[in-house]
Amino acid sequence: MKNYVLDYVNENEFHKLEKTLKKYNTFAYKKLNVDYYPDFKAGKFQGEVVSQNKKEGTTTYELKLPSDEMFAQIHGEIKLIYTVYTKEKTVMLSEITPKRILIEGHNSTLDTYKGVMISKENASKDMFKINLLNELKGFKE
Repeated sequence: MKNYVLDYVNENEFHKLEKTLKKYNTFAYKKLNVDYYPDFKAGKFQGEVVSQNKKEGTTTYELKLPSDEMFAQIHGEIKLIYTVYTKEKTVMLSEITPKRILIEGHNSTLDTYKGVMISKENASKDMFKINLLNELKGFKE
């Protein structure tokens, strides 16, 4: 059994992102803690390989977390980015994206519009996107 250790590039910032994820997308947060982190510790790495450095023995992954389809279209997919250091048996957790909306959600409570989280900074832009996507969805049906 391979026992990998979880570490952080910036632990404080990463925990802020996790807390916001827990607040706004509990399912993705639980999936991280119940499924993915134990798998990482056991040496089972999931997600898309973004880069590899065979000389240093590192592999960087991008793991898509579950999210609402509308949220993904407005803000982007929720992804965990991490690097595996094979020689050191370490999984370095880098960040959770989309970082902007998650940091904003940590700093203040975000509003929702038609069931989708919107940023305070770009509220009108986010509402426009939601309305546009809803109209396009209506034309398809």
